[in-house]
Amino acid sequence: MTEIILIRHAQANAGARTEAEYDRLSALGRQQALWLADHLLQTGEVARVVSGTLSRQVDTARAIAGDELDHRLDPRLNELDYFSLADALKEARGVPFPTGPEEFAAHVPQVLDIWRRGEVGPHVESYEAFRDRVLGALAAAAAGGPGAALVTSTGVIAMLTAVALGLATDAKAQMFLRVRNTSVHRFELIGDSVFLTQFGATPHLDRPDRHAARTYL
Repeated sequence: MTEIILIRHAQANAGARTEAEYDRLSALGRQQALWLADHLLQTGEVARVVSGTLSRQVDTARAIAGDELDHRLDPRLNELDYFSLADALKEARGVPFPTGPEEFAAHVPQVLDIWRRGEVGPHVESYEAFRDRVLGALAAAAAGGPGAALVTSTGVIAMLTAVALGLATDAKAQMFLRVRNTSVHRFELIGDSVFLTQFGATPHLDRPDRHAARTYL
């Protein structure tokens, strides 16, 4: 049995309409990452940090690793291509890109549905390919022994949660919407099985003076 910690990246550029615009940390995001780094340093449970290659993941991981921990890259931890999936949804069903939190909450289940049904075209990574690469990244981290913290994104965390709990697509969409920035999630690997042991903890943000820093977008 090996426990792996997954961390969602800190707050990025909310309100962006393209991946390039979104992929940078906000000022609050940088602070969230530093607070989490301090918390993990105090617990002493992280021995190494692995992140995807997206800027928001790398910058969050660098804050956590600091000068003390090894930080490596694994592109299998990169997020699903939400903007391309949104374009596919608009083309297939005429659903526009959301402009606010409420519209986004309604948009996510539709995006995941069209993706799961394979209606997104060959230029977008398939649902099955995404699932397989995410499981591969988790297995690789487990093979390196305990103490790994993987800095990734909402889609990766939601996918692993769905696999661990056997969730249907609609339930996975709800999990997708409940992953806070810099939240901590724990999974255990036993053989080929994945088990969820903690979802969405934010101990570094649970002080009263930091409650306003608990963000989803």
